[in-house]
Amino acid sequence: MILKSEKTENNAIKTAIMKRIVFGLVTLMMLATTSCIKVNFQETINNTGTGGGGTTDPQDPATNGGVIQGILNKSYYLPKGKYTLKGYVYVTDGNTLTIAPGSVVVSDITEKGALIIERGAKLIADGRATLPIVFTSGKAIGQRTPGDWGGIILLGKAPTNRPLDPAPVIEGGVGRKYGGTDPNDDSGILRYVRIEFAGIAAEPGSEINGLTMGGVGSGTIIENVQVSFGNDDAYEFFGGTVNCKNLIAFATADDDFDFDFGYIGRIQYGIACRKPDFVDGGDAGNGIECDNDGTGTTTSPITRPVLSNFTFVGPNNAPGTAANHNFGNRWRRSTQFVLRNSIMIGWQKAGFSLESDNTIRSYFTNNTSEFKNNLLHAVALPYRTGNAAIATNDQLKTKAESEGCITYASGDDVQLTAPYYSLTPNFLPKTGSPALTGASYTGLNAFFTTGTFRGAMGATDWTKGWANWDPQTVAY
Repeated sequence: MILKSEKTENNAIKTAIMKRIVFGLVTLMMLATTSCIKVNFQETINNTGTGGGGTTDPQDPATNGGVIQGILNKSYYLPKGKYTLKGYVYVTDGNTLTIAPGSVVVSDITEKGALIIERGAKLIADGRATLPIVFTSGKAIGQRTPGDWGGIILLGKAPTNRPLDPAPVIEGGVGRKYGGTDPNDDSGILRYVRIEFAGIAAEPGSEINGLTMGGVGSGTIIENVQVSFGNDDAYEFFGGTVNCKNLIAFATADDDFDFDFGYIGRIQYGIACRKPDFVDGGDAGNGIECDNDGTGTTTSPITRPVLSNFTFVGPNNAPGTAANHNFGNRWRRSTQFVLRNSIMIGWQKAGFSLESDNTIRSYFTNNTSEFKNNLLHAVALPYRTGNAAIATNDQLKTKAESEGCITYASGDDVQLTAPYYSLTPNFLPKTGSPALTGASYTGLNAFFTTGTFRGAMGATDWTKGWANWDPQTVAY
């Protein structure tokens, strides 16, 4: 028999126990929720490089007023915002600089900036079509000029045809080595990125280009990048194996695409468009300039870029065209190459130029180089040989046309919408353009997206939303 007082006491105990159980369950749920929040917060803190705890890292651009400077010996995350690149900035081995989509990085005016990603380091500049990442001049609207800052240098551990020890030092006066033995090396991501008004010369023959790549490996992602109004080359590849898609070189002073020292990567969809009155006074501007090395040796790996779906647009002898505008393709100094399904129009001196005996033989005699299914026009010579004893201009033309190329008396015959230099160019083919058909991908690697059109574009303009043809007027 249980007394009423005992029953009441037991009920009270049960109630207390139930309250404790409920309290415990609620506490566990709160702890679980808090734990999730803590993980996300901690990841954000770690990504900024501040180390958490409310401490401020004077090197961290996210907390030091937005200045990127000096030698970065740890990883940093830059939230969406505007930053200033001051002087030569080095990201060292093992560290990553991550820049959020939609960010703008301007160069300091007095200490011209350059961003150098050393071997073993990474740059993650992964923009979006609606939120590109922009590297540009720090000057005001209307005052920006080519050469206002250096550019971006990526250095990797992929093979080159230079010695491994001592490793080569990248040009531009930055004093850093490149190259190695890992063809799959990863230097990060550049995607939906604009590089504007870059290019400075540390000394004659040693320049920082818009985007310089030394020994960059195929683990690196380079897609949807525009280099505009550069004071030297737009893109230069010193060896390496990196593959790229959707590259734009616009109003470049020197070469649009420059390959050296054993580069053997693949690139699809490229645009080069020259500004008639703008070219490097001390050099000649080409759509492509390519060498195995500076003295024309046959050191391996032999430079052999594999390219498809490019549109190269020269000045087309427009009023005010500078005398140093040169060739659509300048293959020289013992190089090899593959160029297919592409367009060259409006080039002043020649469209397709082969300049050394080894280079001519690689195409005309040995078939280790390819020039197929291209549409070609030049103001002077469509085809140009460096040694008529191996192959004459006409023989080069005959071979090219036997392999799907078409030669035109006028660039207008290719029927692109508005390809020549303006602040509103349009590289889409018109209805009925010969560029809409005739492509062939037989024998090319699966990296290349197949289609029917020749040149950089078919029915879709992939520059929309992120590229900019008039950065002089943009308020950054």
